[in-house]
Amino acid sequence: MKISYLQIAALSILLISCGNDNSNESGQSNFSRFGGNGSQQATSVETNEVEVGQIADQVRSFGNVKAQNEISVLPQVSNRITEIYVDLGDTVRQGEALAKIYDATFRDQLSQAESQLEQSRIALRRDSAEYQRQQSLMERDLTSESELDIAQAAYQSSRAQFESARSSLTQAQEDFNNTIVRSPVDGVITNRALEVGDLATTGTELFQIASTNGYESRIYLPVQDWRAVKVGQEVSLRISNESGISAEGVVSRKSPQLDATTGLGEVVITLTSVGNAVYPGVLAENVINITTKDRALIVPRSALVEQVETVINPESNTIELERSYSVFVSRGDSVAERRELELGIEQGDRIEVLSGLLPNDRIIVTGQSGLDDGARINVATGDQFQAPQERQIGGNANESGRQAPLANMNMTDEERAAAREKMQNMSREERMAYLRELRQQQADSTSNGQ
Repeated sequence: MKISYLQIAALSILLISCGNDNSNESGQSNFSRFGGNGSQQATSVETNEVEVGQIADQVRSFGNVKAQNEISVLPQVSNRITEIYVDLGDTVRQGEALAKIYDATFRDQLSQAESQLEQSRIALRRDSAEYQRQQSLMERDLTSESELDIAQAAYQSSRAQFESARSSLTQAQEDFNNTIVRSPVDGVITNRALEVGDLATTGTELFQIASTNGYESRIYLPVQDWRAVKVGQEVSLRISNESGISAEGVVSRKSPQLDATTGLGEVVITLTSVGNAVYPGVLAENVINITTKDRALIVPRSALVEQVETVINPESNTIELERSYSVFVSRGDSVAERRELELGIEQGDRIEVLSGLLPNDRIIVTGQSGLDDGARINVATGDQFQAPQERQIGGNANESGRQAPLANMNMTDEERAAAREKMQNMSREERMAYLRELRQQQADSTSNGQ
């Protein structure tokens, strides 16, 4: 004989109904014990008020702090280094001597250039006088045109040699002066490449100086964050080992394009105020405030209850996940009410609520997992909210708030403390059996005493 699905379903309902008619030892039905509204066990929860405060949509990225200007000091002449006057971390002023290069060769070149200049000056004076004399004689027809031309050519040659000698002296003087390497700016020595005795050559870095005019941080952002960042937005910087804000800054420049290799966009942040922990090269977290709301409703992320639904998109024939969020609100400290939320800005563990809550609502922040809309709750905090296995056993009150069983027994304080310690790691059934055993021992001792 074939049995239809309807017959099977009816038979199942009948069996369940019959099973629910069985009463437990105390005379209560299973339904009233576990599912009946009249005796539903209240869930202990912890509540907090909805926070009303400031929240900001932020972009976070790490970058190294560096001086706005970093200058490489290159020797202008090549020779051996004889003296170095500064070291790493030293603060220098513009024009201050940093190092000395062996200068004997350049001193000799300078002396030779000075001598050549003096010789050319004497020759220029002589030829200039002769040219003037020939001009005077020519005016009185006492000399020929050829003599005048010879005197003029000699004068012009002497003048050219004088200018060349003067230029050579200028170069020799410059080379000699460059044997002392000087700082081009005010700043701090951040790198020293050579030591005393090394050969300094033109084009090779000798020092690196970070200008003290200001600091900046350069960060590289993905396209979504890069698009949201605007010049002029405020930035807070925090050094990794600092608990608070270490520096303040502002977005001063932004690259107009993304890097073709990495797909990241560069953003330059100029520091406007710095603390003692900020120095060139330090790694800092840059927090850029995109949007700030002063009076927003804010809930902790841990209070949210997430619902995930699987949706099949018939057009693309794909499975998509739709997420929605809610919180439970304490109504009269006895009933949990589910509120569907529309969320806004997220800032760390704090999330803005756009709709679904009121400023005076008290949300359930602990114990909300597994609650249903309309479930009974018991708002508790501190020791009252501890789980049963974490509570002190054998104290003045038991889990249900009644007087503890040990308090009614004729025991000394030491015996009662020993019993409490023994029951710490017992299950509920083991504790009940142990208490029955203690009561029986008490009864036996009383009857023997009579």
